[in-house]
Amino acid sequence: MNFRLNTTTYALTLGLLSALSSSPLLAAQADDIQVSDPFTREMPPGAFASAAFMTLTNQSDQNIQLVKASTNVAKSAELHTHTNNNGVMRMRQVSFFEIPAKGEAKLQPGGNHIMLISPTQPIQAGHNVTVTLTFKDGSSKQVDMPVKSIMKQVMKQHDHDHKHHH
Repeated sequence: MNFRLNTTTYALTLGLLSALSSSPLLAAQADDIQVSDPFTREMPPGAFASAAFMTLTNQSDQNIQLVKASTNVAKSAELHTHTNNNGVMRMRQVSFFEIPAKGEAKLQPGGNHIMLISPTQPIQAGHNVTVTLTFKDGSSKQVDMPVKSIMKQVMKQHDHDHKHHH
């Protein structure tokens, strides 16, 4: 009886040790990042990519880098930024987004965003997509985000301005 108990304890300890050694003992960076207002743009027919936006808030006192993104709805996801080159907006891929300590990084139209490239399924309003964010320390966070139609957003805003009793 005793012997059996010991082997179980031993196995548990081993399991715990291997679980600990595979992840850093420091708090994972993903845990320090809060995601708010995530959404993906509905893809117009014929488009080969969509973009995902969100606000990332860093609650730690260290800068954190978002180094990679992946999604269940596209072959690849890339971190992109817009640069204004003599009045010409260009998109370029960057290797990370810096989320400042106790600060936030906004991914928004016309700024930093995550490109979802070569969708494997239609990205349509009303659906949700999952984007996995991976940080510099290897920790990651899954974000479920609704797909929004850009047209609808414009219309909503318009309605809103007309009806004040909302």
